[in-house]
Amino acid sequence: MRKFISIALGVLLLALAVFIAKSLIDNKKKPKPTFEKVVKTVFVEEVINGEIPIVITTSGNLTAKNKIELFAEVQGVLKQSTKDFKAGNSYSKGEHIIRINSDEFYANLQSQKSNFYNLITAIMPDIRLDYPNEYIKWQTYLVDFDINKSIPELPKTSSEKEKYFISGRGINTAYYNVKNMEVKLGKYDLRAPFKGVLTEALVTPGTLVRVGQKLGEFIDPSVYEMEVSVNSEFADLLQKGNTVTLHNLEKTKAYKGEVIRINGKVDAISQTIKAYIKVTHKDLKEGMYLEANLTARSESNALEVSRKLLVDNKQLYVVRDSVLDLIDVNPIYFSAEHAVIKGVENGTLILSKPTPGAYSGMQVKIFEDKQ
Repeated sequence: MRKFISIALGVLLLALAVFIAKSLIDNKKKPKPTFEKVVKTVFVEEVINGEIPIVITTSGNLTAKNKIELFAEVQGVLKQSTKDFKAGNSYSKGEHIIRINSDEFYANLQSQKSNFYNLITAIMPDIRLDYPNEYIKWQTYLVDFDINKSIPELPKTSSEKEKYFISGRGINTAYYNVKNMEVKLGKYDLRAPFKGVLTEALVTPGTLVRVGQKLGEFIDPSVYEMEVSVNSEFADLLQKGNTVTLHNLEKTKAYKGEVIRINGKVDAISQTIKAYIKVTHKDLKEGMYLEANLTARSESNALEVSRKLLVDNKQLYVVRDSVLDLIDVNPIYFSAEHAVIKGVENGTLILSKPTPGAYSGMQVKIFEDKQ
């Protein structure tokens, strides 16, 4: 029985081996599979060289062109004015912004005026005797003198002798002391130098104001400046008077500006140059952050392409007879997304969109819009 089973297994293994051998031989004789060559479709555009404006993109914050910080030059208690001294209040040119109590100082000024008047009165008998020809003008000066008004200018002296006499009696010193006090009295009332708005208020009525103390900030909200930093390599492109297009971060609003100043110094750390742009618009506020596109100059016979199309920033793919070719170009200017280049002939077909896996000599098919 065992012998019969062994013979049956041997025959089965032999038949299996023959079947496997035959299958291998048959597969070897089968023809190799063929694969259809894939040709990529590319998007192209025809080159038309022209006048390309070189635009430098930068950004910055707006600052009021006319802006003053209010400081106290005298000491006293802040008085209530016609308008509350608070941020947001607007003032016309010449209108009172701040009033500081000057009663004590005004009394001292009146006392000095009275002393000055007495000095001139005391020299009148001497002038009548020694300088009779000059008596009338000094008499007229005393008659016109009003202690409640600004002190009038001293009469002109007619001779060196009269000049020495007047100076020796302390008239000139007393006169300029009074004039100095009159100027200082005007500093107790701060008036708006231009039409504007108060953007910062640091004191309130009843506060004791000290000399040198900052009181607030006042700006003209109609004209603004924006300081921008431009790479020093583009210094030759910047020109005073260049037009500028500004827009907010969302790019929903656009404004027109003008380059009014260019700093002649290059920042040693950042290697940038400061340029200042003037812009006016009713919607603008100080501190707003804007992006600026500075039109530096135009480049003739040039082409603007996406930076993604450039290879090593100096080569560009073109299509010739359905084959990609890599040519050298002359880059003039790079922005964040685009590049201005030269060296590509008119009518050349260049890639308009990047093609993954592209290489020189690659067979391609140009996309045709059937519409």
